[in-house]
Amino acid sequence: MTTHQISYAGRDIPFSLQLGQRKRVRIEVLPSGRVQVLAPAGTARNAVLQVVQRKARWIARQQRYFQQFEPRTTTREYVSGETHLYLGRRYRLKVHAVDGAEHVKLAGGYLHVFCKEAGDQAVKRRLLDDWYKDRAVHVFADSLVRMQSAKPFSELEAPALSIRRMRRRWGSCTAAGRILLNLYLIRAPRRCIDYVVAHELCHLVVPNHSGEFVRLLRRVVPDWEARKALLEQIAA
Repeated sequence: MTTHQISYAGRDIPFSLQLGQRKRVRIEVLPSGRVQVLAPAGTARNAVLQVVQRKARWIARQQRYFQQFEPRTTTREYVSGETHLYLGRRYRLKVHAVDGAEHVKLAGGYLHVFCKEAGDQAVKRRLLDDWYKDRAVHVFADSLVRMQSAKPFSELEAPALSIRRMRRRWGSCTAAGRILLNLYLIRAPRRCIDYVVAHELCHLVVPNHSGEFVRLLRRVVPDWEARKALLEQIAA
């Protein structure tokens, strides 16, 4: 595998090239925005560059499409009165200084953070993230089970699920069939979580964002555009 690049609209577009036993050149834009090109063995480098250059506009459009799914981040101070989301609802934070065990509790419409150092922002963030993670494990797993019950996902082997903080994506999937979900997706309504899970399941069937992918996504989530718009609104 080798790395090359083309130029389009004033910027460089790098891509990886892999030669093998195939009949024609194939271009794929992955969810990360990375471009990979598969070409028949023996294809000249210049011939590949010409094909990729002709598809530059399509590649840029696909990369912009993926960027739409990047979560927006808001600076948080983790102080009393600040609002934080959980499953689409906003809750005000109440910070309590305690000598005992540090923990987070949702009660009376508030997210109560009990910590020894009430002024330590890093500690409060860690406590809230741990609380989010505990709930995300169950909420995300439930969503995966429900969404995978639809065909053609029901015919697939159940994918492994991982949760992590991600700065640039709500979710992604690996070639090995593992689905990765952003921890902060737990802030969104369940219907938006289902949409992201369905989106990644679709990639296990169709790895790109071709018309086939969109048709499959619309089949399992007919109102996916509305859910995506809601997700972006909630995350703003």
